Amino acid sequence: MTRRKQIYEGKAKVLFEGPEPGTLVQYFKDDATAFNNQKKGTITGKGVLNNRISEYLMLRLAEIGVPTHFVRRLNMREQLVKQVQIIPVEVVIRNVIAGSLAKRFGLEEGGALPRSIVEYYYKKDELGDPMVSEEHITAFGWASTQDLDDIMQLSLRVNDFLTGLFLGIGIRLIDFKLEFGRLYEGDEMRIVLADEISPDNCRLWDLKTNEKLDKDRFRRDLGKVEEAYQEVARRLGLLNEGASNDVRTPQVVK
Repeated sequence: MTRRKQIYEGKAKVLFEGPEPGTLVQYFKDDATAFNNQKKGTITGKGVLNNRISEYLMLRLAEIGVPTHFVRRLNMREQLVKQVQIIPVEVVIRNVIAGSLAKRFGLEEGGALPRSIVEYYYKKDELGDPMVSEEHITAFGWASTQDLDDIMQLSLRVNDFLTGLFLGIGIRLIDFKLEFGRLYEGDEMRIVLADEISPDNCRLWDLKTNEKLDKDRFRRDLGKVEEAYQEVARRLGLLNEGASNDVRTPQVVK
């Protein structure tokens, strides 16, 4: 088997050179991190679940016309994606008060927001991913005004669609993080959704009980991290597909 060239390794994924020009292989790791890499651990099987969940959500978004970097899932832990130039800005869409928003303004978690709030963060681990404004983004050349218009439009579409999708399976989409990239095809460039969508970068609460079904269980030492990820996959109908060992029950390894 030919050894593939590694292009990049992040906290949750590894990117390898793809089989065709303009493609990459995205490998989902079991590593879990929180608080800008200050807390580290391993959730055995998390990569398998996130691969399946992200595949499903990317395909559903493509059905409503949201352009993404996703091509197809290759196996339990890998998917083929289009190579894009990642914009170094994380987009956070907040529907309910939680996490850093509650902490910053001294608000109680779970409170309703008058409308969804979109925030931008500079993607730089060593700086703690600081919050930035549109002025920072355009002044430093990370994205143009047109790029930001496209990103905002896509982010709100994704939020509307995923909010409804998750409500349909008894889950509240509290907030989530998106990343975007520039896809070059010939002389044309367009902004597409990149990275992943999974319980790693979404806050997901049970609609009836407010039980957390996401990485907050790892961040806050709530336990049952593996059950939470598995429950999201189960409600999406992903645990019933394929062979019984296609998605293993993950376990937290300290």
